[in-house]
Amino acid sequence: MKYLIIGGSSGIGLAITTLLSDKNHDVYATYNRTTPPQNLTGVFYNHLDVLEPSLNLDFLPDELDGIVYCPGAIDLKPFARISPENFTADFNLQVLGAIKVVQYCLPRLKKGNSPSILFFSTVAVQSGFNFHSQVAVSKGAIEGLTRSLAAELSPTIRVNAIAPSLTETPLAAKLLNSDEKKQANADRHPLKRIGTPSDIAEMATFLLGSKSSWITGQIIGIDGGMSAIK
Repeated sequence: MKYLIIGGSSGIGLAITTLLSDKNHDVYATYNRTTPPQNLTGVFYNHLDVLEPSLNLDFLPDELDGIVYCPGAIDLKPFARISPENFTADFNLQVLGAIKVVQYCLPRLKKGNSPSILFFSTVAVQSGFNFHSQVAVSKGAIEGLTRSLAAELSPTIRVNAIAPSLTETPLAAKLLNSDEKKQANADRHPLKRIGTPSDIAEMATFLLGSKSSWITGQIIGIDGGMSAIK
């Protein structure tokens, strides 16, 4: 199978890329600022900035079996301190970037074998947390896009999203930069630990593969129980 991972050089994207490589799939992964690893079998890295007005994805094969869109940001501030420009920049990265990638790749996906698209939301969209308005606006749009595309592209292409809680990645490093912060964040979750990239990657590869062939239009919480248990 052939997969495109946008943002496959770090954090959750790298974990998904690595797991797909271990399963002997061909992975076309992109990176922007993070230097990608060079030792993954069947992984082809290419530089891509999704904020560019037009995307060059000519390195892709004619057929794709799945897309995962991983770029994101965690910029937590009080609402009054977030400018409209901040909201726009975040939306451009997390939503418009995903739209451009999917539109570019649709002809390739339609030729694939049981193709699948996977986006990422956040537990904060459905639960509501202080200082999360910027990320919740963008990821709320992703959840709407997930369901709309799932309806429009069925039965050919499945579309789902994962909504994680805080996960121990470079993106979240400033929120977990001390033992005290790590313990406090772990204690907020019913399962009393912080998520790992591999926790998310296992679900991501399941949603990409044939074992999830009757699942589409779903927002799946991988969040240590935070969204369901009080």
